[in-house]
Amino acid sequence: MNRVVIGTRGSDLALWQAEFVRRLLEAEFPEIEFEIKIIRTTGDDVLDVSLSKIGDKGLFTRQIEAQLLSGDIDVAVHSLKDLQTEQPEGLTIGAVCKREKPNDVLISREGKTLDELPQGAKVATGSLRRRSQLLAYRPDLEIIDIRGNLNTRFRKFDESDLDAMILAYAGVERLGMGERITELIPTDVLVPAVGQGSVAVEIRSNDTDVAAIVARLDDAETRSCVMAERALLRRLEGGCQVPIGGYATVEDETLTLDGIVGSLDGKRIFRETRSGQASEPEHLGEYVAQALLDQGADSVLNESRAAAN
Repeated sequence: MNRVVIGTRGSDLALWQAEFVRRLLEAEFPEIEFEIKIIRTTGDDVLDVSLSKIGDKGLFTRQIEAQLLSGDIDVAVHSLKDLQTEQPEGLTIGAVCKREKPNDVLISREGKTLDELPQGAKVATGSLRRRSQLLAYRPDLEIIDIRGNLNTRFRKFDESDLDAMILAYAGVERLGMGERITELIPTDVLVPAVGQGSVAVEIRSNDTDVAAIVARLDDAETRSCVMAERALLRRLEGGCQVPIGGYATVEDETLTLDGIVGSLDGKRIFRETRSGQASEPEHLGEYVAQALLDQGADSVLNESRAAAN
């Protein structure tokens, strides 16, 4: 084939990711033309309601996946954390690019770290996962909901009386805003979102030509980690509506997964860390999820779902 159309959302970060994938593919296949097509999604249009209230089944992906299935595009590039835990019939993840740092970061007005923020400080986040863990770590904080793309969030923050906000390192760094970062928050304080920092390349399951092309971008270690994280999330039936974190690492063929489920007020935290074979990531993800459920995590998961409806 001599032309491949890459579908993406139109946000600055989504375009960065699509251009990143295009550059990598062009380096591997200079004889092929790679074109980017911008597709608007539901998540781009609903900016005044928190994600936990809208529900998140395909919020940032559904329209893109429809064009992939119809053949209007050949490849879809996503933030992996936006993908549902199971692909729609006929689609598959053709590649998972090497992961950026998965940590959350603190952006604070006066250069203060999370530990240095004053009592009762106002901290903004649009994530229930971050809210829960922040309140578990600093119960005195006042958590303020914030929505929008990164540029919008920075503008809202700069125009507000907020003391700080929490964002993903990968997005801030990729958009050249790294100098705004006050603190890289350790993953033992804030367990990242499943797949955070990873770029996924989605394709049609039966498109062997495109599969062979995008396979060049697949990072085996990152794929193993995110498959474990996604299996955890799938078993817990979670998404933006429930406070779930999952972070896997690989060392010497050993895969370690840290999973967390928390109540919205941060007063109840269920956490489990287990290790297994890197060759069986989904088994480990399901194992950690079951361990969390055995601890009683289903009680806070049910509460979170009820609060969102």
